[in-house]
Amino acid sequence: MLETVFDTLAGTVGGSPELLALFVGFGLVVGILFGFFGMGGSFLVTPALLMMGYPARVAVGSGMAFVFGTAVIATLKHHDLGQVDYKLGGIMIAGTTLGIEVGRASVFYLEEMGLAGGIISVVYVLLLGAVGLMVTRDALKGDGGGGGHHDAADKDLSEYEIPDIAKTIQETVRIPPMVSLRGDVTVSLWVIMAVAFATGLLSGFLGVGGGFIRMPAMIYAIGAPVPVAVGTDLFEIVFSGAIGSYLYGQGGGVDLGIVVPLLFGSALGARIGSAATSVVDADGIKIYFGGMLLAGAVAVGVGEVGSYLGIEILETIGLVLVLGAAVVVAAAVVYTSLQSLRATHRQQTQAAD
Repeated sequence: MLETVFDTLAGTVGGSPELLALFVGFGLVVGILFGFFGMGGSFLVTPALLMMGYPARVAVGSGMAFVFGTAVIATLKHHDLGQVDYKLGGIMIAGTTLGIEVGRASVFYLEEMGLAGGIISVVYVLLLGAVGLMVTRDALKGDGGGGGHHDAADKDLSEYEIPDIAKTIQETVRIPPMVSLRGDVTVSLWVIMAVAFATGLLSGFLGVGGGFIRMPAMIYAIGAPVPVAVGTDLFEIVFSGAIGSYLYGQGGGVDLGIVVPLLFGSALGARIGSAATSVVDADGIKIYFGGMLLAGAVAVGVGEVGSYLGIEILETIGLVLVLGAAVVVAAAVVYTSLQSLRATHRQQTQAAD
């Protein structure tokens, strides 16, 4: 049975066992990151495909299709954990849809000018670096939701501290209608729509689910508790990924030879990552998240410099850094989760004694 599945997958990637193993393994790693952070799919997949020489529309479109499939798997697990705010997710879908179309049209326009690959890579570096620095600095300060969230179902979401930035936005932008969200959060509908459009634009332009900017935006601009931001982000990505995949597929931008092996690996990874959010504390999630973004920024930057200067070794180093960052952070997530589970088991054993 497994041999038949392997042969079928090998056929989708041109009969190359090495490429098949790479995509399946990468899918497993990215699935863990996706389930844990509410992002991490094509944020890593798209630049890797660009550095492997795939056309921009194929790299972006295939990344979108992968995001869609992985988000479905991870969202189901977060739903079981009670970490999805469907009201917030539903409102954001409207703004995201418009943003995706604007971003997609921009990619096709830049591709006709021969500028798409370079510009997409530069935007990646700037955004990943900026968001990574902000999230890491905040997590190291312990500001905004630092408490552990083992037993997330037992902890009142209102206990999570709202970051100062979100408090300022909530107090300053009071344009009706105001929307009440999970965790005793009340925010203007227009703040949510602005976040949705901006992340939808990035989603369509960069071929990402938008999670690497939307998840921190929900924490720092809207004030959602960290577990809810992760789960709701994934719920929204299901829709943005589906829309983006369809639009890119219409233009021949989705390569099933890439998407199918990635999804095969991510099916298990997404459930592992989603389950890990219930045993790793909120600041721990943000530190891993910020570190991965910074590593991704360096990797894409090195690869792009190598491509621009025609130095093949730098392009190879960039690709290795992208894959290495994903593997290291995914391994850290699994290790920390196991350590946390062991500590909890010891406490329960001691209490029973």
